[in-house]
Amino acid sequence: MADTKTQTAKVLVIDDEPEITDIVETFLTESGYNVFVENSAIDALSAAKKFNPDIILLDIMMPGQDGYDVCQEFKKDPDLARVPVIFLTGKDRSDDMGRSFKSGGDMFIKKPFSCERLLEIVNIVIMSSSHS
Repeated sequence: MADTKTQTAKVLVIDDEPEITDIVETFLTESGYNVFVENSAIDALSAAKKFNPDIILLDIMMPGQDGYDVCQEFKKDPDLARVPVIFLTGKDRSDDMGRSFKSGGDMFIKKPFSCERLLEIVNIVIMSSSHS
């Protein structure tokens, strides 16, 4: 059961692997979220400005520009600085987790992840950000 906040929340999913973004988009859309997908790190900032998301799911390892740099761009932008960023990554080293937080990320989820677990985390972040 999605509540009013999650039903209207906008999720931007940025990952260079369409298989991942398709699965996440389908699952979160069926769960009541308004989802927008961007498969290019280079176009991530303009996509975020256009879509004005409530939360961003961001892959770390992408060609052209990594997720850390993309996240730092978001945090420098006054319109996007408040948007929570959840990193999705196949990396698992603790220094990557530390770097995620240093670049402005709010959470770190290791791939592969279950869609149910991702939904739980998205719900928690959306609900907690609505109280700030």
